[in-house]
Amino acid sequence: MIIVTGGAGFIGSNLVRSLNRQGIDDILIVDSLEHGEKHRNLNSLGFRDFIDYEDFLKLRKRFNRGEIEAIFHQGACTDTMEYNGRYMMRVNYEYSKILLDFAIARKARFIYASSASVYGDGDNGFREERGCENPLNVYAYSKFQFDQYLRRRWADLPVQVVGLRYFNVYGPQENHKGKMASVIYQFHHQIRQSGELRLFEGSGEFRRDFIYVQDVADVNMFFFNHPQISGIYNCGTGSAESFEKIARIMQTCYERCEVSYIPFPETLKGKYQAYTQADTANLRQAGYQAPFTSLEDGVKAYVEVLKSADGYWLAPV
Repeated sequence: MIIVTGGAGFIGSNLVRSLNRQGIDDILIVDSLEHGEKHRNLNSLGFRDFIDYEDFLKLRKRFNRGEIEAIFHQGACTDTMEYNGRYMMRVNYEYSKILLDFAIARKARFIYASSASVYGDGDNGFREERGCENPLNVYAYSKFQFDQYLRRRWADLPVQVVGLRYFNVYGPQENHKGKMASVIYQFHHQIRQSGELRLFEGSGEFRRDFIYVQDVADVNMFFFNHPQISGIYNCGTGSAESFEKIARIMQTCYERCEVSYIPFPETLKGKYQAYTQADTANLRQAGYQAPFTSLEDGVKAYVEVLKSADGYWLAPV
């Protein structure tokens, strides 16, 4: 059996889809459906069972050693505007520690979602090393702290453990994320409502490493298929692209699409990553050599799913 926490979420559901494409459906999805619309992410997937993430902690002792092959830990509070540090650390940090110990006790491999947000403003670079890390909000801190916890335990880990620092992921099945969904999702709905998309003033200076969700799933599957490799790796394309470029690509996808500019929000000042670009040297050295989807191809592919199926995968694999 394979466990996918956050399997009803954005990256988690795309990961389950990739497992299905390899013929794997002996999957337990651990998540919360408190946001009921997330069930739509599960409609096209094959899996054995679903359990709420809080109930899983109560029932986890029922699983025997050797019964679980691997855990993909994608579940987390991903709202970067959540300022309740106690809640964030309980859900993202403490839960992850409990799950890691559960995996080790059952000899299950453990592949988890870290975050590029640990690099803060990026002034010190985007390499997987302590000197580059300076989180700007408590979400980033919760991810950073679990990475640090693992670093203190590397020498004693008897199973594969991989942390993937996701950069700016976009693609199908992120509808439930609301204001935390990608700019492509936000722009699509702005265009549908008003015929225009709105950029922050100065957006030409903002550059991010945007990575298509299928590429993220492929990186996860690479490590799943190479159980001898452990470590913390960046999961980004290695290219920084502007919000302006996304806007121009999207203009080609709609009959009417004007671009307007709005003031930069005061609430984001000092807490916003204006520039990200993954250093992919360690990922490539680990053996992952597949090309990443270009921004133009990824945006156009995603827009097609947004137009035709409201952003969801509809057909079973």
